[in-house]
Amino acid sequence: AQDATPSKTFIDYFLPMPVNGGLSKDAWGSSLTGPRDQRNGLEDSTMKKWNYWDGGIIKGPDGKYHLFASRWEQGAGFGAWSGSRAVHAVSGNLFGPYVDKGMCWPDNEGGRGHNVSSLVLPDGRYAIVVSETRPGDVFVATSLDGPWTHLGKIQVADGPHKNLGAMSNVRPMVRPDGKFEIIARSGAIWISNGSILGPYVIQDTSIYPKIPTLKGYHDLEDPMLWHSGGLYHIIVNSWGSRKTFHLTSPDGISGWQDRGLAIDPTANFIRYTDGTVNHWANLERASVYLENGHVVAVTLAATDYSKNEIPGNSGHGSKILVLPFNGAALDKDEAAIPSPATHSSP
Repeated sequence: AQDATPSKTFIDYFLPMPVNGGLSKDAWGSSLTGPRDQRNGLEDSTMKKWNYWDGGIIKGPDGKYHLFASRWEQGAGFGAWSGSRAVHAVSGNLFGPYVDKGMCWPDNEGGRGHNVSSLVLPDGRYAIVVSETRPGDVFVATSLDGPWTHLGKIQVADGPHKNLGAMSNVRPMVRPDGKFEIIARSGAIWISNGSILGPYVIQDTSIYPKIPTLKGYHDLEDPMLWHSGGLYHIIVNSWGSRKTFHLTSPDGISGWQDRGLAIDPTANFIRYTDGTVNHWANLERASVYLENGHVVAVTLAATDYSKNEIPGNSGHGSKILVLPFNGAALDKDEAAIPSPATHSSP
């Protein structure tokens, strides 16, 4: 009989990080993080101006990598995230460094936006969806450099599960069949047959209680949704345990299975090609970047110290990491393991 527990889970497919600018022992943050490359991803290298969060990447027709994120003044402390502005950053290298080009829509509510997600629409336009601070707002542009126009707000259709339609941690994708699908904090699957604005029909109750190994986790948030290797994937974070889990489904709506551990800040999975390992206190808001149908990089919003205990001007804060990932191997291995993984509840 086939072993129901895979020998490897999502976390085992992270690859060593290339070193772009040397490993600094003097970088801002906790000594527990270890020597690190400040040119990876997007960060304020001085930690005197900005905290960064979110971080989805789209490769542009210019061959450059465009990262969409949120930022707020570090001097106000981590808790000031509610004052986030949506920003655009660019790099010629997938792993960074990304240069902050400023706010996406400075003339619309002063650029306000937090928990931003980005995607390419079927008609070739680009879209950014905002969750917290202005729930369900969608902006579109014909160029990744903008200008960004407010398209409207996501709408949920009337139905028996409309109460699960809160616009929190909204993550959209375009399905292979051309429909739009959203997973939000509620854990319910939403489908729109037409516009990115909906109306979305909520398919059923939350998928999480239907997965035996997720029973007991009442703090799941920041789900990321994508399609690769013939499966729909979600990685979702438990903020209490600080662990992120990997789920798959054949149709993106039902039959979700727990494939095991995806991210754990205490594990030695953030490492460089020279063997140096980094540890961050919080790793959240995961996003994936695909090439040739497979995930090749994962972005994570990272704090060096417990995020709820970071005051301003303390030398602690947040940045966006871009980590190499062997998604082709993951998809090949996942296809051979139809049974769900198991792990302990909190």
